Amino acid sequence: MVNHSENPFMGSASSIYQSKAALKWIALAFSLIIGIASVLYTNSIVEELKEREERSIELWAKTLEYTSDPDNSENLIFIFQEIVTPNNSIPVIVTDANGNPSIFRNIKVDSSKNDEAAMRKILKNELEIMEQEYEPILITGAESNDSSDNQYIYYRNSDLIYRLKYYPYIQLSVIAAFVFFGYVSFSYSRKAEQNQVWVGLAKETAHQLGTPLSSLMAWLEIMKMDDDMKDKEVTKELEKDISKLELITSRFSSIGSVPVLRDENISKIIQSTVSYLQKRTSKKVIINFISKDDLVTADINKPLFDWVIENLCKNAIDAMSGEGEITITLKEGKYGDALIDIKDTGKGIPSSKIKEIFQPGFSTKKRGWGLGLTLAKRIIENYHNGKITVKESVVNLGTTFRIILKR
Repeated sequence: MVNHSENPFMGSASSIYQSKAALKWIALAFSLIIGIASVLYTNSIVEELKEREERSIELWAKTLEYTSDPDNSENLIFIFQEIVTPNNSIPVIVTDANGNPSIFRNIKVDSSKNDEAAMRKILKNELEIMEQEYEPILITGAESNDSSDNQYIYYRNSDLIYRLKYYPYIQLSVIAAFVFFGYVSFSYSRKAEQNQVWVGLAKETAHQLGTPLSSLMAWLEIMKMDDDMKDKEVTKELEKDISKLELITSRFSSIGSVPVLRDENISKIIQSTVSYLQKRTSKKVIINFISKDDLVTADINKPLFDWVIENLCKNAIDAMSGEGEITITLKEGKYGDALIDIKDTGKGIPSSKIKEIFQPGFSTKKRGWGLGLTLAKRIIENYHNGKITVKESVVNLGTTFRIILKR
């Protein structure tokens, strides 16, 4: 149903959207590279810190084993001050051979509460977590070979390791949130700017049509004053066309303002449009209208909705090169919506182009501006809260557009 004549504008319009798509993919790939690099770099730092903490715990274990030997008591103060005491980050629990905690460091325990049962529960939970992370380090007894004198050091990563581990994800999430809100703000700003362009273009078009239309209306009145011309068919048809031009001017003038929606009989509006187009279309083009429910109504703006149907039909005629069949079907959807299908027997739309046909500037007509379908989408979706889509399109077989209007 889209016009398929050659158009010098089409290449530039297509290249614009292709460039936009390419830039989006490049930006996405660049973001992924930065994100992955950030995660990998942070993980490498985390691994280095984990290895350092493991070595610290091993040194701590050897220190405890060393201090358990009475022969080394002369160096005990130095060892505790320089090695054991400085560990203020790595959670550690020392247990006896039966798994009962005897010493612990850097475990969050409320010292103000003298609740031994609660403390044992906290230490037990910590031991379970530590067992899952690392194998305990064995400290053998210094004075005997009895295994009952053995002790075990349980430990896990410090809170710093955990923070560093999740930091890049938090950082990327925050950046992504800022980018998202920035993109949304930019999109709204760009949409508002586009709305101003649409309104300006429509108002200027209506203004430009006003002068020649007034002149045509004056000439029509002169023709009506002539007794030989006033009853001729050409005068009557000219009057219809001038009325149509007035309607078109009214449509463009209403763009940008809030349209007045009324509960209208959709079948009657489509039938009127079909009758008007059929008289002004080649006899090789047949326009069929099938209404499966003549009582279907919806809140619509008649001039704007009429223009959408007319525009889709004219596009279909161009797509069929002036010869073929257009079938318009009106029915009620299962959710009570009004469904209008406009099907042609034209050249069809390639699947790669379907997403682009509603974009401003996309056209396949030789002198097309690429605004018809864009304006149709705007009228249906923005003004009528409906939906217009390509329901089906097969190359060389035809295209079906679907309009959905809420009731």
